[in-house]
Amino acid sequence: MSQLLTLEKPSDARTRLLRTSRGAFTVLDVQPSGPTPYRGVALLVPGFMGSKEDFLPMMPGLRRGGYRVLAIDGRGQHETGRASSSPSYGKADVARDLVAVVRQVGAGPVHLLGHSYGGLVARAAVLETDGDRSLWASVTLMNFGPGPVSTEQQERLRLLLSSLDSMTMAQIWPFIENREADITPAVRDFMHRRWLGNIPEHLAAAAEQMLNEPDLTACLAGIEIEKAVISGSPDATWPPEWVEEMSRRLDARLIRLPGGGHSPNVHRPDEAAAGLIDFWDRSS
Repeated sequence: MSQLLTLEKPSDARTRLLRTSRGAFTVLDVQPSGPTPYRGVALLVPGFMGSKEDFLPMMPGLRRGGYRVLAIDGRGQHETGRASSSPSYGKADVARDLVAVVRQVGAGPVHLLGHSYGGLVARAAVLETDGDRSLWASVTLMNFGPGPVSTEQQERLRLLLSSLDSMTMAQIWPFIENREADITPAVRDFMHRRWLGNIPEHLAAAAEQMLNEPDLTACLAGIEIEKAVISGSPDATWPPEWVEEMSRRLDARLIRLPGGGHSPNVHRPDEAAAGLIDFWDRSS
């Protein structure tokens, strides 16, 4: 599960419903501020069991760099819910959701970033559109690897899948709750509410995708789009050596963040933001 240490957000951050051709998605919209000229838009896609709030720690740095930041709750996640009356959580469908969001925003090509499972979705969106440069200025994969997750994580995902078949979301929560002492009561309450807001069908589909995702590195390497890979470490989901080898195969900018763990957006947010701004500035 994506972890959070704080829920602090920029004072002008706006949570709003974005109505698209594929349904309504909840986004956190933060405008650039400070002396840096406006540089563009970034669309941030959270990971498995995550939400738009996972990117709050990076937002101050990104906006100071001149970027408007849109972080999204994907179909089935947190405040977006089912998004439409006939939801499908297949990989192609959630990828097309990102395309619909970008077209609805209408701000030109965006810098796309996907964290963990969000990287799987971001890669699928770029491949689905053949890297359409009217949509994507660049793509960044954060703590996402070339194919299925590690053996250790596969075992956990299979356990979750069996639990989803026989237990309610409320019954599952005590088994996945983060009990670390440094989590504040407010964050703990938020993570509980977020978990209960997840659509079980989405969780099951996402888990199956992470278990069975093929290695599509060569396909993405063939797309003419600027690419970056962020590797926070240590990470047991996609080991850093897998992530960094994928970066080499992609000929992508590699941003190493030791101590960032699986969520450098939370544990090394300033360094992650600085690396992204440097990459995005050079890709614009």
